[in-house]
Amino acid sequence: MGDTHFLEQLLLALAIAAAGVALFARLGLPPIPGFLVMGALVGPGALGLAPSSEAVRSLAEFGVVFLMFEIGLELPLDMLRRAWRTLAAVGALQVTVTLAVVALGAAALGLSGRNALVMGGLVAMSSTALVMRLLAERGETDSPHGQLAVGVLIFQDLCIVPLLVGLPILAGVVTLSPKPLALALGKAGLALGALFVATGFAVPWVLDRLVRLRSRELFSLVAFLLAVGSAVAAEAMGLTLAVGAFCAGIMLGSSPWAHQLTAEIVPLRGVLLGVFFTAIGMLFEPAVALRLWPDVLIYLGAVVVLKAVVVFGVVTLALRRSPRLGLLTGIALAQTGEFSFVLAEEAGGFGLLSPDLQQVFVAGSIMSLLATPFLIQLGPTLAARVSGGGARARGGSEADVVSGEPAQVLLVGFGLTGRTIARVLRAARIRYRGVDTNPENVRAARRAGEPVAYGDATRPAMLHHLGVEQARLVAIAISDPFATRAVVSHVRVIAPKARIVVRTRYVAEVDTLYRAGASAVIAEEFEATLDMMGAVAKAAGVSGEAVARVADQLREEGYEALRAPATVLADPWFADLLADAATEWVDVPAGPASGRSLSELEVRARTGVSVVALRRGGDTEVNPAPDRRLAEGDRLLVLGSPDALVRLRELLGTPA
Repeated sequence: MGDTHFLEQLLLALAIAAAGVALFARLGLPPIPGFLVMGALVGPGALGLAPSSEAVRSLAEFGVVFLMFEIGLELPLDMLRRAWRTLAAVGALQVTVTLAVVALGAAALGLSGRNALVMGGLVAMSSTALVMRLLAERGETDSPHGQLAVGVLIFQDLCIVPLLVGLPILAGVVTLSPKPLALALGKAGLALGALFVATGFAVPWVLDRLVRLRSRELFSLVAFLLAVGSAVAAEAMGLTLAVGAFCAGIMLGSSPWAHQLTAEIVPLRGVLLGVFFTAIGMLFEPAVALRLWPDVLIYLGAVVVLKAVVVFGVVTLALRRSPRLGLLTGIALAQTGEFSFVLAEEAGGFGLLSPDLQQVFVAGSIMSLLATPFLIQLGPTLAARVSGGGARARGGSEADVVSGEPAQVLLVGFGLTGRTIARVLRAARIRYRGVDTNPENVRAARRAGEPVAYGDATRPAMLHHLGVEQARLVAIAISDPFATRAVVSHVRVIAPKARIVVRTRYVAEVDTLYRAGASAVIAEEFEATLDMMGAVAKAAGVSGEAVARVADQLREEGYEALRAPATVLADPWFADLLADAATEWVDVPAGPASGRSLSELEVRARTGVSVVALRRGGDTEVNPAPDRRLAEGDRLLVLGSPDALVRLRELLGTPA
């Protein structure tokens, strides 16, 4: 009967989670708030349709294990190595300042020192799963504020390890006297060391031998075993389940099998994580939350307002970046994280959170997660107002290159694309000027003698300073889609005759940018498609000139054929372009054609191509005579249709 009761509870939890996902997907909202809301709605504190089950909650905790394992696997160590100073500075300041301010405020409101520190840790964490999904859906993962937010989230994820390890110390399980504390820290260090050694050396050796068996089922079982086994082993050594899974994921993330391990873990992690948040939602008790509504609002304000202000201050003051970037990053991180629930569960087990504090936390967290999609959507509007209000935030450094003759070309964004364009313009002796919001890019460019200013080109005042009215061309190569649209709109108003060329990552932005006033939009997704199309077509025997003709025509038409619905067939148009005769250089390999003349091979009669020229070494012979004998290494310039060129290659014996 006990097993039947457990299965019924599990089935009900899964049904509630599915209903939450369906409802919130219908509303265009992410699933995590849906899990929490549905759990709260049907839980014992509300409708009472799903009484809380300790067995289901215990199983749901494995969802966090798989989440921690997956995040460890996907942790971008290369990015951390490149930008660790910036990420460490911003992340450490955000976590430290938020924790300290919340702890001091909670202590001032009457909480004990231990409870106040726990509340500070809960508020300091943001939701990696929610923010990453929202940024990806909006195409902002690679934007400046997206990269900064992801870096802070990674730092927060790393901080969960010391926070969880510190709970026994706060609870008094480990005393603060030097000897027991050193013993506990040493034990934790040895446990972490053993875990890293096992997952960094022993496990890869085992995986290397297992993958040779080519058994998908075995690999799936091993992936499950690694996630759960590392968590259980860590708990047995005095750590927590979440810490063990996270550390194992980090070590295995650099192995050749990281991607396949992630693919095996993600489906099961999604199911269990849904059950976990649904079970957390069942903890919500509306009556208690209403009784404590002032505390709930204080917690919500600390999460949303305080965190946004702290991140804004860190970005603008410590990094000296633009207010717009600080506001967008702060808004993205202004919610409670999923690891806050893990921390709260562990803290509750140690008696560090009273039932009332848990209700304040659960209610405020649900509200902060529900508010996040709407706050991020309002972010660009709020950022535009903030940018407009601070017209001279970096005055001296913005105007110091606006001198001399007006620039013919204005480069907005001086990253790799901007620098490459600048090299071409410099070689062509065309005057240009650049602007970038990244001070590191600006400093590097100025050291190299480049006329680049620090500033935010989304502000009309900055564009006036840069002399956009005199520019014939404005090239925009920045990663932020909202900033890109804003710059295009402002330039079109200020300099209506200027030509605006824009780079964008995503297809969805093309029409919007054209409506905003862009003259030409270079979509990276389309360009990658054209490159792939060209490589495949050439390998299949289509002439390079015909492929280039199709690609040029697609660009000239604004990628219209690629953007058209699938029901609109462009095949006849493609066929007409490809069917035209094209010239192409064809190499003569070692084979049946070597040593024979053009007349002996009957090139024209058997293939339909005309030989326009023959190149041998450094000499080129135009319209070679029919008795001209071919040699290995010769190159023939021929004119013909794609089919004729295929026949010529077959005649020459060119390898496929």
